[in-house]
Amino acid sequence: MARPKNTAETVQITLSTTKQVKELLEELSKTGFYGKNAADTAHALLKEKIRDLQRDGQAPGPTYSRK
Repeated sequence: MARPKNTAETVQITLSTTKQVKELLEELSKTGFYGKNAADTAHALLKEKIRDLQRDGQAPGPTYSRK
């Protein structure tokens, strides 16, 4: 079953990392658990870490822009 289209507005960022980190992201992607490629996996892991920080009170909660 295909996942539904993302309705949230997205923006692109550029992230530079080491070869070792990219290779690890690619290895994690092979499981399909975090994403289908290194970029998807990095996105999933970053969101997970931000949620952890928010839960622990170390980062502000989500903000939503109103139009």
